[in-house]
Amino acid sequence: MNMFIENVKPRKRGRPPGRTPQGAAARERLYATAIRLIAARGYGATTLRDVAKEAGVSVGLLYRYFPSKQAVILAFYDELSADFARQAAGMPSGRWRDRFIFALTTSLRVLGPHRIALQALAPVLVGDPDDGVFSERTAFSRLRVQPVFEGAVVGATDAPNRPLAAALGRLLYLVHLAVLLWWLFDKSSRQRATSALVSLTEQLLPSAALALRVPPVRRFVIAVDELIREALFGSPVSA
Repeated sequence: MNMFIENVKPRKRGRPPGRTPQGAAARERLYATAIRLIAARGYGATTLRDVAKEAGVSVGLLYRYFPSKQAVILAFYDELSADFARQAAGMPSGRWRDRFIFALTTSLRVLGPHRIALQALAPVLVGDPDDGVFSERTAFSRLRVQPVFEGAVVGATDAPNRPLAAALGRLLYLVHLAVLLWWLFDKSSRQRATSALVSLTEQLLPSAALALRVPPVRRFVIAVDELIREALFGSPVSA
């Protein structure tokens, strides 16, 4: 990703940018401009100089707030994950499958207004080792979103034992990411195919709940969870 860092200048000492009302407003305007240009032109075709020109500010001022395009993307992760966490805090009590659907549809609702920008960022989100959804740099976002899906199962009225509940919640977080990827590339009118996929998933979940009563299935879920964590995050994490 070094190719995307453009003449980063050392930040001068003093009040951090964005701490005053004027600074916060300037940062928000530059951030909105950057996301709009990325959505229109694509991530690779957008430069910070383009953003500064479009916003009518100097490149030096832009660097005060966003020294690289990665900084813009991290701000985007921050905004979306924080919004999701706030809205998901209203999760109702009930069965884990209903709570999972609530978390999934909340995620789709939060991301909906940003679909074009997310489509432009899809190669970064999926394949970039530094700024992708599973990178160390974006771990703060996962630490907001993944626990919602774990909590959907662990805190359910029909939650299985804790190790299995936590493993199932993490797997459902990955199912949610797969649905989001489907949604990003869904070309059907008003993403009708995504709505149908969510409905089919909801219909399948009661059978999944019954299957979890079978000991081999329970062991399989825990084993797959450990493999996925090792593959995506480098080492297994104790439940």
